Amino acid sequence: MSEKEKKETFTDEDFLNEVSSENKKFVTNIHEALLNDGYKFKVESKASGFFIGYTHPKTKRSLLNFFFRKKGFFVRLYADNFGKYANFLKSLPDEMVKEIEKSPVCKRLINPDDCNSKCIKGYDFQIENNHFQKCRYSCFQFTVNSETIPVLSEFIEKEMNERKT
Repeated sequence: MSEKEKKETFTDEDFLNEVSSENKKFVTNIHEALLNDGYKFKVESKASGFFIGYTHPKTKRSLLNFFFRKKGFFVRLYADNFGKYANFLKSLPDEMVKEIEKSPVCKRLINPDDCNSKCIKGYDFQIENNHFQKCRYSCFQFTVNSETIPVLSEFIEKEMNERKT
């Protein structure tokens, strides 16, 4: 039996059972909306808890991941179409903008030779007077809590709608 075959498999229920009651409705609603749109998911067990990632079977592009870390529960959104709703970024709460600020810069945007040529370029955008050139793998990574859930719901919905067009 190969290592891959030996790997334990986990279900969406395994993941959802670990989500706090405060966040469960939000996560369940997003999960169901993604499944209804044809997204596939994969659940993995990581050192700090479960991880669930969603990809579209036709495009093979990731839309988002939910995951646990020592500091809490997070969502990472791959907002490939944010330019079509860039004004929305100006409405992000300060807490979420600070999380963007903390994310690493995209080396390929600054100097394409500084990163793997197969790496997908990150995001180049402005929020108010701040110019960001951030890595796509951590730029829109946010803590999930009662304050961020309404904004995250809208952000995810906007990206899902743009990917349908």
